[in-house]
Amino acid sequence: MLGSREMTSNFLSKRKGGTTHCPSQQMLRRKRGDGESKRAEGLLLSSPSSLKVELTLYTGDFLFILRKLPEDALHQDEGEKHDMESGTQGIHIKKAIIKKASDLEYKIQRRTLFKEDFINYVQYEINLLELIQRRRARIGYSFKKDEIENSIVHRVQGVFRRASAKWKDDVQLWLSYVVFCKKWATKAQLSKVFSAMLAIHSNKPALWIMAAKWEMEDRLSSESARQLFLRALRFHPECPKLYQEYFRMELMHAEKLRKEKQEFETAKMDVENLEYSEEILKGELARIIYKNSVSIIKGAEFHVSLLSIAQLFDFAKDLQREIYDDLQALHTDDPLTWDYVARRELEMESKPGDEPPTTKQAKVAEATRREERCCAVYEEAVKTLPTEAMWKCYLNFCMERFTKKTNSQLLREKRLERTMVAFRKAHELRLLPEVQYKQWSELLLQHNLFKEALEVAGAGTELFQDSVMMWQVKLQVLIASESPDVAMVFDEAFVRLKPQICLPLWISWAEWSEGAKSQEDTEAIFKKAVLAVMGADSVTLKDKYLDWAYRSSGYKKARAVFKSLQESRPFSVDFFRKMIQFEKEQESCKMANLREYYERALREFGSVDSDLWMDYIKEELDHPLGRPENCGQIYWRAMKMLQGEAAELFVAKHAMHQAGHL
Repeated sequence: MLGSREMTSNFLSKRKGGTTHCPSQQMLRRKRGDGESKRAEGLLLSSPSSLKVELTLYTGDFLFILRKLPEDALHQDEGEKHDMESGTQGIHIKKAIIKKASDLEYKIQRRTLFKEDFINYVQYEINLLELIQRRRARIGYSFKKDEIENSIVHRVQGVFRRASAKWKDDVQLWLSYVVFCKKWATKAQLSKVFSAMLAIHSNKPALWIMAAKWEMEDRLSSESARQLFLRALRFHPECPKLYQEYFRMELMHAEKLRKEKQEFETAKMDVENLEYSEEILKGELARIIYKNSVSIIKGAEFHVSLLSIAQLFDFAKDLQREIYDDLQALHTDDPLTWDYVARRELEMESKPGDEPPTTKQAKVAEATRREERCCAVYEEAVKTLPTEAMWKCYLNFCMERFTKKTNSQLLREKRLERTMVAFRKAHELRLLPEVQYKQWSELLLQHNLFKEALEVAGAGTELFQDSVMMWQVKLQVLIASESPDVAMVFDEAFVRLKPQICLPLWISWAEWSEGAKSQEDTEAIFKKAVLAVMGADSVTLKDKYLDWAYRSSGYKKARAVFKSLQESRPFSVDFFRKMIQFEKEQESCKMANLREYYERALREFGSVDSDLWMDYIKEELDHPLGRPENCGQIYWRAMKMLQGEAAELFVAKHAMHQAGHL
């Protein structure tokens, strides 16, 4: 057998002679018909000597093996570093790295490949790169920096290429490849990665946008970004997001050219020989995109989105005006248009050219004038377009302005009055949405207007009799006003509403009764609720019933409730865990009761919840009256009941517990 020095020499001579492959890879490429394929494959998996040669070349430098060095080794002087590299400890560190890398390499060379093996290999190498970077910076050591880092980067790129070729449909894998290349690879390499990814995932607009953004912002290539957007639009001719980002890119390009030209002119350089088209500088390309896109994608929402983008660029005033005029002309029947036009008044000065107000009174007066102009537009809108959606826009604006903080009491009162009037008008026209009835009632409650709030809530429940939310609002008003009719309205609500949607009302009734009625009344409500609410909704109710019993009457009552409900499926894990916790809080915590609760919990969740089994084992070990000899039987039962990942997780946790790490 050749010595390691001769093998290294032979390997280097082959590298000098031309393109070579790792001997392990050459064995994989043998023809399967020569009768040696199985033996070659076995040799690959059992004899890592050829791979060790290549890895030894990389691990020869001290910094490459820093991965396994203790932290205090970093503070030794250069002589100690040399001794460590050439001494016994350096040899052991090299062997450890070679073994780890060999194991990872073998896993991605097997006949049956797994994605996790490639991910683990990549993560190992990335961790190594980051560690090398940190420690180089810490000790100021830059020897063979390009050779070491570049060799690792190339290796990771190769693994990513193989993985992305094998699992082409995994977008997350491609994105990980992109992130790695952004941090460690060249721009040319990343451009190739984007091209390969888009060739496979051309049906995902977000990836086209990502690639174009990188070309524009990182490579500073507007032309490449433009070509990517044009290609993307061939695949997705009706994608609003693509048009929006393409529109933004052309405006950014025009802004960049304008700044370049301005800098040249400031430096008094000759710009006549440079190509600066006035049309492009004015954003003509963006205007063309706008015209084409609105002819394909209809609706005020898309129109407004383009206008919002254009407003980010000060030089595009003419384009902004054109888009705004088109919006008003094409979408007069859309509430979003009126909403945008009205809110625009907030940003406009009362008199163009006036200086901004400086005093408190002047600022309040200016805010009042702007809001009045907005409301004037909204008033015109609800007359022109008397729909529920239009009133909703108007009321949302009023509520936003009312909730906006101000130190002016006068302005706050005007906002409140304006909001109340708008609510009243919409209600009279029967165009007030359900959510706005809730807002209106809550607003009246905040100002202690109980009578008016009850009238509004009553009107809401009459219009929306099947709405749990409206009945909750009405009950909230009754409870806040301490009305004697609360229980009667609860009963009325349960008559009007379908049983399967009444859970929030049962919970509200029980919570109200706990503070206002006797324990007997509250328990009667819980018992009625448990019988009335079925299925998954009953789980929450049972948990609250058990909590209330312990909170109001202590452990004995909680145990009685638990006993009464223990056969009323379904349950949650928390239902049993609560009872276990209640038992532990007692001065005389009984192990027999804990076993009962654990056994009942495992009867329901023993096939899916590994934590229950682990907690049961710990209880037997830690409790003064526990039986450690039962742990083996519990473990055996757990392995029989748990399936798949739950079983694996249980085994891992049990092993960590036995080792003292859990």
